[in-house]
Amino acid sequence: MRPTAHDHQPLYTPDERRRRDASRWTFVQGVLAPLQFLVFLVSLVLVVRYLITGLGLGAATASIVLKTLVLYTIMVTGSIWEKDVFGKYLFARAFFWEDVVSMLVLALHTAYLAAWLFDLLDPRGQMLLALAAYSAYVLNAGQFLIKFRAARRDSAAAPEGSTLFAEAAK
Repeated sequence: MRPTAHDHQPLYTPDERRRRDASRWTFVQGVLAPLQFLVFLVSLVLVVRYLITGLGLGAATASIVLKTLVLYTIMVTGSIWEKDVFGKYLFARAFFWEDVVSMLVLALHTAYLAAWLFDLLDPRGQMLLALAAYSAYVLNAGQFLIKFRAARRDSAAAPEGSTLFAEAAK
């Protein structure tokens, strides 16, 4: 029999949900994700400003480097979180495709750093590469937001009672 739209495999098993809620890395991810998004928004404005006006190359460059450092931080701590919750650092069942796209995001941000450090592209090319990295980041952030909503939905329906995500939904 084919699964229907009403058939739903929860994002977390009860044990994974318990480990998620107990992990200090859940809090760290909850702080770093909005921080990274804020850095992204500021950087995006600076990059677009440079591309439109030719002004502010230094600020745009610094913001991309900062965005990349925050990305590396959230990726490392996210891998530790995934190990805490699922028992593996990357490509756990529940976050496989998010991790695949995250690798693309990392590759594009790292390519930007290489282009900047080794002067592989002119400044406009570097900014366009940053925009490609940012486009992949937006896709990846969307994936994680969808998973966050699924986790909240699953937690609200969980018979064990209140969890971190169920409390946030109230």
